Amino acid sequence: WKDDIKIDQEAVAAYVGGEFPPNGGAHSGRDWGAFDIQKEVTDLCPTKCMKYDGGKLYIDTPECTRCMHCINVMPRALRIGDDRGCSILVGAKAPILDGAQMGSLLVPFIKVEEPYDEIKEVIESIWDWWMEEGKNRERLGELIKRQGFQKLLEVTDIKPVPQHVLEPRTNPYIFWKEDEVEGGWDRDINEFRKDHQR
Repeated sequence: WKDDIKIDQEAVAAYVGGEFPPNGGAHSGRDWGAFDIQKEVTDLCPTKCMKYDGGKLYIDTPECTRCMHCINVMPRALRIGDDRGCSILVGAKAPILDGAQMGSLLVPFIKVEEPYDEIKEVIESIWDWWMEEGKNRERLGELIKRQGFQKLLEVTDIKPVPQHVLEPRTNPYIFWKEDEVEGGWDRDINEFRKDHQR
């Protein structure tokens, strides 16, 4: 989902008051004590986007990463939003020596509505690239590793977003194309040195 998590403040109060068991009653085998929303929900939020203040729960949606921990702990109080879709991951594989590897996130959110043209366009552009550039018996994940994720973004015509970064700051080099550089490659070095002194 893309929009806000739906909060039922009355149900939140019921969880805090002990009327509803947290985690859907999954941990009811022994007495864990009273439910502590601060310790069991807000402090465990990975982005710290939640706060419980004055008997109300608040969520800063732009900071939420949709980990769903809060929803799992309080399923009667919190529900996913109405703007729903899917994410597209590509390049997952399970080689024998390395073990299972998660795919790379290509499309963080895309609407899932008939006739599914947006999804088909992404898939067909990947197929075309893979059939043209892939080596014999090469998986898509290996092609992405060989030619780079940036090339995959180019062929699918998807703009880069922060979710595409696998490991920040491991590669100090940024590669520009000539059309992305103002004035192209043929610039006057003396004009450049006016603004960039040694």
